[in-house]
Amino acid sequence: MHGENMHIEFKPIGYIHTPYNTQESTPRQPDPDAKGDFYIDLNPDLTEGLYKLDSFSHIQVLFFLDRPDKPVSLHVRPPGGGGMEVGLFASRSPRRPNPIGLSTVRLKGINGSRLEISGIDVLDNTPLLDIKPHFKGLDIKEDANNGWREE
Repeated sequence: MHGENMHIEFKPIGYIHTPYNTQESTPRQPDPDAKGDFYIDLNPDLTEGLYKLDSFSHIQVLFFLDRPDKPVSLHVRPPGGGGMEVGLFASRSPRRPNPIGLSTVRLKGINGSRLEISGIDVLDNTPLLDIKPHFKGLDIKEDANNGWREE
């Protein structure tokens, strides 16, 4: 089945824990030097899937933004944009039709099903959708630009 009638369902595979309890206290980007406890509690039945993940210095964390503070808008004025208006998909606004977030963080250690990480830009108890390793050569594109931020 294709189109708007397709139903997609995700179930959390764990939860992300941070010291942030309000939208106002949550940074807009991950802060590798943020103070406080930042960790992921992966569902224990998935622990075996962490095998060899500890060989990576960084991971990509995909999560569900389950507490929107404003409705979706197809035009936004991103911070750092000097008031410029851009389309939603030309931004990293958390207010999206499918509110899926992505952050790259340092993996500090793994203890059982708990992953200790550097500062991440989410509220405490944010549902975790997936974890992927960050590959140095694949995930940085030397010829990438900064789009409208260069205007």
